Amino acid sequence: MTSLEVSEETEDSGPGGYAAARLLLLHEKERSGPPRRAALARLTDDWLAALFAAAAPPRGVALVAVGGYGRAELSPRSDLDLLLLHDGSADKAAIAALADRIWYPVWDLGLALDHSVRTPAEARATATDDLKVHLGLLDARPLAGDHGLVAALRTTVLADWRNQAPRRLPELDELCRERAERMGELQFLLEPDLKEARGGLRDAQVLRAVAASWLADAPREGLDGARRRLLDARDALHLTTGRATDRLALQEQDAVAAELGLLDADTLLREVYEAARTISYATDVTWREVNRVLKARSARPRLRALLGGRGASGRPGAGKPPAERTPLAEGVVEMDGEVVLARTARPERDPVLPLRAAAAAAQSALPISLHAVRRLAATAKPLPVPWPAEAREELVTLLGAGEATVPVWEALEAEGIVTQLLPDWERVRCRPQRNPVHTWTVDRHLVETAVRASSLTRRVGRPDLLLVAALLHDIGKGWPGDHSVAGETIARDLATRIGFDRTDVATIATAVRHHLLLVETATRRDLDDPATVRSVATAVGTVGTLELLHALTEADALATGPAAWSSWRASLVADLVKRVAGVLAGETPTDPAAAAPSAEQERLAIEALRTGEPVLALHTELVVAEPEEPEPVGVELVIALPDQPGVLPAVAGVLALHRLTVRAADLRAVDLPLDLGTGSGPVLVLDWRVAAEYGSLPEAARLRADLVRALDGSLDIPARLAEREAAYPRRRGLTAPPPRVTVAAADSRLATVIEVRAQDAPGLLHRIGRALEGATVRVRSAHVSTLGANAVDTLYVTRPDGSLLPDEEAIDLARTLESALR
Repeated sequence: MTSLEVSEETEDSGPGGYAAARLLLLHEKERSGPPRRAALARLTDDWLAALFAAAAPPRGVALVAVGGYGRAELSPRSDLDLLLLHDGSADKAAIAALADRIWYPVWDLGLALDHSVRTPAEARATATDDLKVHLGLLDARPLAGDHGLVAALRTTVLADWRNQAPRRLPELDELCRERAERMGELQFLLEPDLKEARGGLRDAQVLRAVAASWLADAPREGLDGARRRLLDARDALHLTTGRATDRLALQEQDAVAAELGLLDADTLLREVYEAARTISYATDVTWREVNRVLKARSARPRLRALLGGRGASGRPGAGKPPAERTPLAEGVVEMDGEVVLARTARPERDPVLPLRAAAAAAQSALPISLHAVRRLAATAKPLPVPWPAEAREELVTLLGAGEATVPVWEALEAEGIVTQLLPDWERVRCRPQRNPVHTWTVDRHLVETAVRASSLTRRVGRPDLLLVAALLHDIGKGWPGDHSVAGETIARDLATRIGFDRTDVATIATAVRHHLLLVETATRRDLDDPATVRSVATAVGTVGTLELLHALTEADALATGPAAWSSWRASLVADLVKRVAGVLAGETPTDPAAAAPSAEQERLAIEALRTGEPVLALHTELVVAEPEEPEPVGVELVIALPDQPGVLPAVAGVLALHRLTVRAADLRAVDLPLDLGTGSGPVLVLDWRVAAEYGSLPEAARLRADLVRALDGSLDIPARLAEREAAYPRRRGLTAPPPRVTVAAADSRLATVIEVRAQDAPGLLHRIGRALEGATVRVRSAHVSTLGANAVDTLYVTRPDGSLLPDEEAIDLARTLESALR
């Protein structure tokens, strides 16, 4: 028995009968998607019509569904958008009483209701003043009462919409842009709003409104299917959460995917992104056409005035002159602000034409017309493999155009041309990235990396290799396992397909394999350790490849998101590159164990030994990104104090209490000459790189005072940090993965390398230091890397005598640390 049959059998127009039938309908697994939305709309129509009839309405009144309900698209928790329309002949009190008899049963059932009571004149006036009301009335549908009254209103509202289109559509375009700026792009968000984000259901509704203006129409291919997928996802979201929400939160995605019968949350996001991309592309094309038509219309009166009110042929009403066509490349011209194919172009005979047209469009910062892209996709002859030199050069030209590359690439993707050119692209297309540090999906990140790399081409000897490596560096994320390893193989195949020679193919493959090497080494390893520098030099091989990797590292980080790159990271990577370049040039890295302490370190150590207390010095460091604008990248904090237990956790805890983020720490014992008259004994010198989370830096005197208290036990650092953490609870619904501590595979002869991966939190290094206190190890240096909510802390540790830990001891230490951090 269906829910509609239940509704008819109960013969109850009250809330109880409707509620039972509605509940049964929503739990029918065999009916979902458009059939369920339509059935829910029909069920609601019948109920509201019965309420209307039972209220004995006067003549000249109608109950009207508008907006999404007007389109008969009711999701399980959708609002009911209703208009009580009357011709003004009935008594106002009677109309108000009628409204109450309809609205209150809806409210009693707990349904969200957006309602209004208006005459046709009032509805029309309100629509003129309020664009959102006008859009809702475009979908007006009669439910009960005077259908002729509703038909007349619809006719009038549509006529107004078409007549006012030159004024209303630019206003609508601006509203859409503001909303996109506020809500983001659905196709790239980890927790997208299915309705309001750009490319969502609201934009699909806007495309319908633009089509109703008769001014322009959206490309229809795939649009209905995309809209249906988003509606289905919203239905599942409503059912799994029991709430009227459009935001697809992380914690809901697995349940929504299961409700839709999808494999997992990534499959769900990929379908949502595909749908959003279709709607976004249709939106771009439609607004471009709207603006072109409006611009042409505004030019006609000026043209008639110049011609004395007569057309170009001398006859009144003659058409405008043909649009000018400006050649851009072989077979490619510009017309009306778009790139189109020349009349003589023959895509079926010219396999390079798609890339030539795309490169010309990007270089000219012009959109490529929808008709041109579709013709190329349908008729262009496939490129031979390997590609001819012209095709390879056009691809490099397209990638090197900067920001203008993005819309052209998206147009090629929308029609499947990118996948035709690079078959492996399909596996990364619309693939989500779960790491919140990433702004984009995998495919868009690759394009954005090429865009960033285009501004760095002057720094490398082979700009073409840099741009192609940027486009392919994460191509392995479409396959299981380490994406750098998989990506190396794919990049080798694609570079060969594109037509590079063996040497260039090997360089691109090496760049893809090691695209994370520089930043991970610079932020997580001790650059003073000769083994660190030698291992990078061995992996890179040549100065040319090092140069390319340096630029690719920066482009990749800049394209990832604001948390992935900073002047501090840039300075660390530049320092590593300089050291590796020296090794590749034949220089021998300096062993830091043989290096004497600096003059300042020795001065502070003498003072610490003389006073028996900590001595501090703060120095702001600058990096010059632009010659005129040196940028602070952090503060060097040098601390000297007599050697004693608990130094590392005490210093790390004090820094955490003062909201200083630790980026690196170097610890060394200094033995002072006996002839200084300061007594004897080792002195610890700690060289820290820190940055303020916000606000100004604390004074050195305050840091010193708290450090003294921490060392003598009068400052309870764990309690103070616990109080702060309790005051700022973690976001609900997010569960951090457990910490993981491993012995890193490093060829260091100076220390054993322990790597800690954990949720970033104030005092993490303090907790690590406390955990190490019970172990018979000495921390030589620590290097901290943070990306978003994830921290990777690398510790260089030795036995007290300075020797490396045996394998079993190192593994036991890692297990102890991991247990202490849980």
